[in-house]
Amino acid sequence: MLRWLIGGGREPQGLAEKSPLQTIGEEQSQNPYTELIVLKAHHDIVRFLVQLDDYRFASAGDDGMVVVWNAQTGEKLLELSGHTQKITAIIPFPSLESCEEKNRLILTASADKTVIVWDCDTGRQVQRISSFQSTVKCLTVLQRLDVWLSGGNDLCVWNRELDLLCKTSHLSDTGISALIEIPKNCVVAAIGKELIIFRLIAPTEESLEWDILEVKRLLDHQDNILSLVNVNDLSFVTGSHVGELIVWDILDWTMQAYERTYWDPSLQLDTQQEIKLCQKSNDISIQHFTCDEENVFAAVGRGLYVYNLQLKRVIACQKMAHDSRVLHTAKLPSRQLISCSEDGSVRIWELREKQQLAAEPVPTGFFNMWGFGRVNKQAHQPAKKQQENAALCSLEPVGDLIGHSSAVEMFLYFEDHGLVTCSADHLIILWKNGEQESGLRSLKLFQKLEEHGDLYLTG
Repeated sequence: MLRWLIGGGREPQGLAEKSPLQTIGEEQSQNPYTELIVLKAHHDIVRFLVQLDDYRFASAGDDGMVVVWNAQTGEKLLELSGHTQKITAIIPFPSLESCEEKNRLILTASADKTVIVWDCDTGRQVQRISSFQSTVKCLTVLQRLDVWLSGGNDLCVWNRELDLLCKTSHLSDTGISALIEIPKNCVVAAIGKELIIFRLIAPTEESLEWDILEVKRLLDHQDNILSLVNVNDLSFVTGSHVGELIVWDILDWTMQAYERTYWDPSLQLDTQQEIKLCQKSNDISIQHFTCDEENVFAAVGRGLYVYNLQLKRVIACQKMAHDSRVLHTAKLPSRQLISCSEDGSVRIWELREKQQLAAEPVPTGFFNMWGFGRVNKQAHQPAKKQQENAALCSLEPVGDLIGHSSAVEMFLYFEDHGLVTCSADHLIILWKNGEQESGLRSLKLFQKLEEHGDLYLTG
């Protein structure tokens, strides 16, 4: 475990030559993360981080190992070894409210076609399922029903004792890529470019068996769905490989808004040119969402977009937030956003409101409701329409966290202990608030001096 003190953010060598990417100067007054601790335990790409409680988290990745860490000190607490191939999903498995023993459990799925339940307090392997016919790619817990679901080529429902309660028939060779819970005992599964709504039927006096029924298929996406998240009690949102963002009603599953990412309207491309450009789907694919009550924050290619749910439009964007694809985003307090990328960087952004007169037009060719052909019409739109598309806010870079040498897969935010990032360089970095850490060290020093009688206070 290495602890480093770092100064202002420095650009990686050669980055300054890439002019479209916004840079941050040496002084980063709004970036509190000026110390870092490097954590080494994994031997391959670290893809997952999951928070266990207020001070612990677990990491997992392609080496098949799970490691439990102390977020405050960076101490390695446990190594959980049991999988023989890379881990494909990991989630906390909460204890029952009525249960006296509040053990911290997690579920892990692996490409070895197994799922393991771990006790994170002892490191013990509680139970293991090896009956899967395909790799489980996603897991979700329905705590209200006290069951959990595994998604692979089919969808299975399990109880706490790991008994299989019911399952669907074979759904797809590609498997379920994402899974979320919605009201009315339902879940939404993303399979290719389709969304399937399933309803769980719990046992009753008439029927003692569990069942899972397909109730609806949503076929509005034109390409594979990469992102699926709950927004609030009213809606969920999906994002696709070709940049479609769809907001859905969580109760009746109807489409509330449809936006699509395209290219800068100033390019004035014809349809065929646009189709060719859209084949570079890494530049427009929606890799990740994070949300608050007002906005959806979308990682689109190398950029970040802020979509307002009430206005049903983009209110801010950074088309070149990073030098490579953005892989993960998270909303922080104080209108801040964090993003990480394949380029190895982690950046902090602040959402700032603009003065109405100074507002700039949002590139509606990137998020618009009309599809191909819209681009050529933009030049003839009246000034009033351009005013409607004016950016209400801006995303301003306020911090650069340079520490990883390869793609940063994701991160966790701890209010009291800083930020944790994991990477393809096999490392985990714990980013600390330098001012806060300095204060803690000073406090400890004074306490030690006081204990040894070396501190004399004079009036």
